[in-house]
Amino acid sequence: MGAPIRSHISDYAEAKPPVRPDAEGRQAPKPGVPAYHTPAHIPALPKLGTTWYKRGALYWLCRARTTVFLLIVMAMVCFFSISLYRGFRSEMPPTVRTVCDWVQVVAACVALVWGWVKQRRGHREGLLHPPTPEQTRQAKRDHNRRAPGLVAAGRGLVILAAPVMPAFAAYIVGWLVAWLTVREYPSEVGARRWLQEHGSSA
Repeated sequence: MGAPIRSHISDYAEAKPPVRPDAEGRQAPKPGVPAYHTPAHIPALPKLGTTWYKRGALYWLCRARTTVFLLIVMAMVCFFSISLYRGFRSEMPPTVRTVCDWVQVVAACVALVWGWVKQRRGHREGLLHPPTPEQTRQAKRDHNRRAPGLVAAGRGLVILAAPVMPAFAAYIVGWLVAWLTVREYPSEVGARRWLQEHGSSA
């Protein structure tokens, strides 16, 4: 009995796909191998990891997570500041209380704009002189070490700052909103420059 007859369709289905050259005339890398010009090591950044390199869906998910967390923080700061101020103003005469309230409204509006402008100026300066990935990570570590001490010191000063707490909270809100709405952080710019200086894998 002779060998079974194979159709041309079966031969075509079992054949390996042709290897297509890339734009520079080289053969495309095999499946599972990174594409040409993909950096051998993408440095991780605080809060973003390596998602900043492609800025895909995962990158924006990381930024959305940070935004939600800071919105909660801003809400808590505002609630605490207004509650502390209300306790302070309850001891005032009605006329003085009204004047003080209007002063707080004006001061809060000015502080809100000031916080926004302050952050955006710092952001522009950071884009002109962006940090390297190692400098970004070191700054994050330094911040984490200083945070407990700043919190402890702030607890003693917050009572003295009760008359201006609404303005202080407005400044924080303005600064954080400006920080959350930038297109790209200086740490990302610095990381991209670092990759360019250290080359990429061919």
